[in-house]
Amino acid sequence: MTTLDPAELARPAVRGLPAYNAGLSSAAVRRLYGLERVARLGSNENPYGAGAAVRRVLAALADDIWTYPDPSCGALKQAIGARTGIEPGRIIVGNGSENLLELLCLAFLEPGDRVVTQTPSFGLHVIYPQMMGAAVETVALGAGLAYDADAWVAAAASAPKMLILCNPSNPVGCRYGRADFARIVQAAPERTLLVVDEAHHEYALHDPDYPDALQALQGRRGAWIVLRTFSKAWGLAGLRVGYGLASHAAIAALGDRVRTPFNVNQAAQHAALAAWNDARHMRQSVQATVRSRERMAQDLRALGLPGLRIAPSAANFLWLDLGADSAAVHEALPARGFITKAWKDPGFETCLRVSIGLPAQNEAFVGALGEILGAG
Repeated sequence: MTTLDPAELARPAVRGLPAYNAGLSSAAVRRLYGLERVARLGSNENPYGAGAAVRRVLAALADDIWTYPDPSCGALKQAIGARTGIEPGRIIVGNGSENLLELLCLAFLEPGDRVVTQTPSFGLHVIYPQMMGAAVETVALGAGLAYDADAWVAAAASAPKMLILCNPSNPVGCRYGRADFARIVQAAPERTLLVVDEAHHEYALHDPDYPDALQALQGRRGAWIVLRTFSKAWGLAGLRVGYGLASHAAIAALGDRVRTPFNVNQAAQHAALAAWNDARHMRQSVQATVRSRERMAQDLRALGLPGLRIAPSAANFLWLDLGADSAAVHEALPARGFITKAWKDPGFETCLRVSIGLPAQNEAFVGALGEILGAG
């Protein structure tokens, strides 16, 4: 008797999808290598964590967890709208910003549509469009591990159904400046949906040429949405909250039609609101991280490693081109207590992304990398 392979029942677009690489957990690394402490430098988390206001709110939630959360995230939308100037009807909240990207793909893409994003990219910028049967085209990095603005203008002008602009880039860290961002926005036809992924927005604000996307997009006739998250600078990665600021209320409404009714849980909503109202903690941790990022880049250059290139970063991580296959380095780091993220995409096998941790963790990472690569 022949046993049916369940994969044969799946949509063809889904059968060929790669699995997203979320990396190893701290518990797995501790167990595998018999370690007590592990530095999580692979997921771009805020090592300073959430502020005291968030902790207080979460501690008080025990009496409410038997009730369903607000399906509209009304209080959080009101607070976000008051600060950003985007009315609540144009705001959508999700289980992390990648959930919002998923909803956009569900709502707007169908087989044969063209989507343009960068390479290397955040994996879900490719996987989710492909899930819908869309054809994904990528724009390569330019010289110096920076964006190629001319190539992006040409890609935007080619009229894709969706253009995913990651600013600053994940995983590279580079960013579009004001002038280049404006050129890309102007080049995109009205029928192209612009999706601006600003997951690392708060860190990039320290760059004087980082564009105000909301201001730059206000005059555009076509549809757009800016995606941001509480997972990075706000220290809530474990609770999963992202939000989108859209050009039209219809975009948020369409997202609502394809999402699960309670996609942001009770604890996440309360914690995000508490964090939003404690921006001082966020700004302090971001400032400390930006200082540490520059110090780590300086210390890495001081190792004198031949072939090492460090991309200019406006985020909370560094993208390292080691000049040689990064697999061995990536495998040696966990044994020394460091979780990083190596890239396996064709053409980027020499690259490693390392998040900025606490100062002592950063210093220890630089020492471990130098030891593995035989610096000095």
